Amino acid sequence: MNVTLAVKQYISKMIENSGPGMKVLLMDKETTSIVSVVYTQSEILQKEVYLFERIDSQNRDSMKHLKAICFLRPSKENVEHLIQELRRPKYSVYFIYFSNVISKSEIKALAEADEQEVVAEVQEFYGDFIAVNPHLFSLNLQGVTRGRGWEPALLSRCTQGLTSVLLALKKCPIIRYQLSSDASRRLAESVKQIITKEYELFDFRKTEVPPLLLILDRSDDAITPLLNQWTYQAMVHELLGLNNNRIDLSRVPGISKDLREVVLSAENDEFYANNLYLNFGEIGTNIKNLMEDFQKKKPKGQQKLESISDMKAFVDNYPQFKKMSGTVSKHVTVVGELSRLVAERQLMEVSEVEQELACQNDHSSAQQSVRRLLQNPRLSELDAVRLVMLYALRYERHSSSVLPSLMDELSRRGVSERHRRMVQAVVEYGGKRVRGSDLITPTDAVAITKQFFKGLKGVENVYTQHQPLLHDTLDQLIKGRLKDSQFPYLGASSLRDRPQDILVFVIGGATYEEALTVYNLNRSTPGVRIVLGGSSIHNTKRWDCDPRAQTRARGRLAETRPALQSCKETVRPSRRPPATGRPPPPEDPPP
Repeated sequence: MNVTLAVKQYISKMIENSGPGMKVLLMDKETTSIVSVVYTQSEILQKEVYLFERIDSQNRDSMKHLKAICFLRPSKENVEHLIQELRRPKYSVYFIYFSNVISKSEIKALAEADEQEVVAEVQEFYGDFIAVNPHLFSLNLQGVTRGRGWEPALLSRCTQGLTSVLLALKKCPIIRYQLSSDASRRLAESVKQIITKEYELFDFRKTEVPPLLLILDRSDDAITPLLNQWTYQAMVHELLGLNNNRIDLSRVPGISKDLREVVLSAENDEFYANNLYLNFGEIGTNIKNLMEDFQKKKPKGQQKLESISDMKAFVDNYPQFKKMSGTVSKHVTVVGELSRLVAERQLMEVSEVEQELACQNDHSSAQQSVRRLLQNPRLSELDAVRLVMLYALRYERHSSSVLPSLMDELSRRGVSERHRRMVQAVVEYGGKRVRGSDLITPTDAVAITKQFFKGLKGVENVYTQHQPLLHDTLDQLIKGRLKDSQFPYLGASSLRDRPQDILVFVIGGATYEEALTVYNLNRSTPGVRIVLGGSSIHNTKRWDCDPRAQTRARGRLAETRPALQSCKETVRPSRRPPATGRPPPPEDPPP
């Protein structure tokens, strides 16, 4: 189960189907992101795709010598743009691919618009998600719930994204969901409804053990998104922000023009792929080794080119040197900025207290540590609020809680009302009343014993002692001990054997710490393959549990996507539509 490979194979198939010749790739805002995270522009250029355009661009020139490959979400807005395009075609022929199921009525509308018969192919290729890592995907959606329930348009979008992943991986799963979350139940029912309606698409070869889809709610573990991270990918996202593999470094002091925006992609960057899950100390050592290796391979200042063979050797080695030079510059800049932020914000001291709040059960020590940091003038506003939010979640019902005093301390520091409001909002979002799990204090004997022995053994690294709740959930699931009373099956089906293929989706967003957990479980559990997805990938800045902020996010989404529920019409076409097909998803890669 490899979501990156699935999307890459779809895109390769689109280009291959169009045959030889010069091509333009027509996309929308979302499919541009979907393509950009798995393919570089130079890779696609090698496949004779020389132009990249947006379907909603008004200033495109007519180029009849180009073939058009259209990769679009099946929204009403995109269908309307495509209808206008086909009425006045700018290219010689059109190969149209939708990233999800499209209704027959919209196919009919496209057929009626194709009066010049320029459409060669219309197909559904199920790449309706962002493949972040081979085992991690995102839908890039913020503020998907309204209180305890769904924003209707976003329930439809999450359903489309999740069913797209299932089709891309060729899985027709048994579904389990988090009982304490009504949003989880509704998404489970919505996905099941699509599987039932489109039963022909989900008619895959039966396996001995059926795949499992587990739907969880972020509110069950509100602590994990609040913690500082110390592995490379997670740390970059937390401190600099990863947006479709891109980092904005324009605010870094003294940054050169070439490095104001850099791309970190494990598919095309060997150093990044090898260091993705290593901690900050190891990355520093590896950067030093990379620099030393680069210095050895660097051409000498006055290299003599006395013969044709000398010139040929120089030309052959130059592209490799140039690529390595770019890699070194990029990672030295990124790691240097991470180091600056860690020192400036005193994040090692902050992180130690965060881990104490998340993992230990000593209220007296915890409240003293939080007070001490809040009195430090170098502590940033975000870190101050984050510490109080963690304290509020951890000691929500403690008899000696000092939360009112800590809130007063935030006011004295001049913390904005919006940030102070987030403390109460996070308790309302993921507090004891809402949670269905034993996130803070385990109640069963096995969990208490495990926590006791963990305390006796100590930890190798005080900054990484926390394990997300997802680790225990998946561990129990793999061992067949996940309680049906907390995570019931949808419908009559259930698993008797240990699950082998597991897809986890977190409503409200996943984290890179949870992605690391899934990566380690995949490596340490033979025969089990896990893919993690979320409505978004969190860092502390992006995660705003303030309901008013969620409303603002939904308002912005409504402006940019006026018609998310585009595939619900079932009107029968009165005339024959253009040739369509639903190809089998890509071959499932080996584990």
